[in-house]
Amino acid sequence: MARKEHYLVGLDVGTSKIAAIVAEALEEGGLDIIGIGVVEAQGIRRGVVVNLEAAVESIKKAIEEAELTAGVEIDSVHLGLSGAHLKAFNSRGVVAVAGKNREITRDDVRRAIDAAKGVALPAGREILHVLPQDFVIDEQDGIGAPVGMMGTRLEVNVHVVTGSISSTQNIVACVNRAGVAVVDTVIEQLAASESVLTADERELGVALVDIGGGTTDLAIFERGSLWHTGVVAMGGDHFTNDIAVGLRTPIPDAEKTKRRSGCALASLVDEDETIEVASVGGREPRVMSRRILSEVLQPRAEEIFHALWDEIRRAGYERSLHSGLVLCGGGALLEGMAEIAEQIFDLPIRRGCPVDVGGLSDHVSSPSFATGVGLVKYAHRNQRREQRRLGGVGTLSSLAGRFSGLFKDFF
Repeated sequence: MARKEHYLVGLDVGTSKIAAIVAEALEEGGLDIIGIGVVEAQGIRRGVVVNLEAAVESIKKAIEEAELTAGVEIDSVHLGLSGAHLKAFNSRGVVAVAGKNREITRDDVRRAIDAAKGVALPAGREILHVLPQDFVIDEQDGIGAPVGMMGTRLEVNVHVVTGSISSTQNIVACVNRAGVAVVDTVIEQLAASESVLTADERELGVALVDIGGGTTDLAIFERGSLWHTGVVAMGGDHFTNDIAVGLRTPIPDAEKTKRRSGCALASLVDEDETIEVASVGGREPRVMSRRILSEVLQPRAEEIFHALWDEIRRAGYERSLHSGLVLCGGGALLEGMAEIAEQIFDLPIRRGCPVDVGGLSDHVSSPSFATGVGLVKYAHRNQRREQRRLGGVGTLSSLAGRFSGLFKDFF
C-alpha cells in the first residue's frame, strides 16, 4: 500500500451536496481517483454555514463514504470555498532589484508580491489567494519567470482573492469537528479550472462558470492567468423553488422533476411531451405538458446568464473570451443550459468534465465533480512543485524553471 502522503483528499462543501474525493498520487506523476463520497448537504446555504451541527454530520457522512470506497483513513483534506462573501481585485507591486549585479532573485519576487498584496482590507476580511499574473522588468511586460534575468525595477501583477474571516472559520470548524484537518483552502473557481480547462483555453481567454446549488461562480482566464473572479447569488436551488411555486409541488418533488424532466430552453421540448407532477397536501399527481416546466425554468436560466454577462462586461472582458464559456457544477447538467447560454453570449459553449485522472475516472466524469476533482489536482500540483523545489540546488536556469513552476503551475 502506498504511503499516506501519496493520498490527497478534496472536500467540496456545497449548498446541495458535499463531495469528498480521494486520489492517489502515482510515482510517474499521474493521479488516480480511488474513493468518492457524496451526500446531500445540510446546514450550508450559498457557501456559508447556517447550521453547524447539521453541516458537521453531512461532512462526516461524506468522509466516511469516501473512506469506505477508498479503503484508507482520511485525516486531512483540501477544502473548497465558495459564496457571495468572496471578493477579488487585481493589484500591482513595484520594487527595486536589490542585488549589486541587478540579477533578479526569488527574494526580489517575494518582495514584489508582498508589495502587491499590501493593501488595506475592510475589517473582518482576509486574503485567501495571491495569484501572480505576469511580471514587468524595466517596462518590459509579459514576463512569466523573472528569476535570473537582469533589471533595476521589478513589477508584478497579481489577482488577490479575499473572503470573510468568520465565514471561512465556520466552514473550517465544521470540517475539524468532523474529525479531519484542513491542509489548505482553495476557492472553488480555481479548483474547478484545474480539472476542466485546457491550457489553450486559459491562454486565449475563457470564462469558467460553475453553477452550484446556491451560487454561480465565475472565473475569467487570459494569457494563462486568472484575471477576474465573481459570484452571482443564484443557482440550481432557485430553479427548484421556481418549479415548486410554479407547478405547486413540494420542494423534494420539484428537485426530482427538475433532474428527471427539466429543460431550460422551451424550444427544445416537443409540445406533446407530458410529465407527472406531484401535488401538495396529499392530492393526486397531475399530468401536464413538459413545455410548461421548461417555461418555468427558462426565465431563471436567462436571468443567471444575463447577470453573468453584466459581470463580465463590468470587468471589461466581453471581447477577451475567444475560447468562450465552460459550464460546470451540477446546474450545468440541466438540459438546455448550454444552448441558452450560446444564444445569450453568442460565444462557443461547452460543458466541462474532469479530465486527466485515472482510477474511478468514469465515476467522476461529470460537471458536478469539477470542483472535487480539481481540489485534488490542485493539491497534487502543489505537492509536485514543492518536491521540485526541494530537489536540490541546480543551475540558474533550472532555478528559474522551478520558479516559473511556482506560479504557472497554478494555471
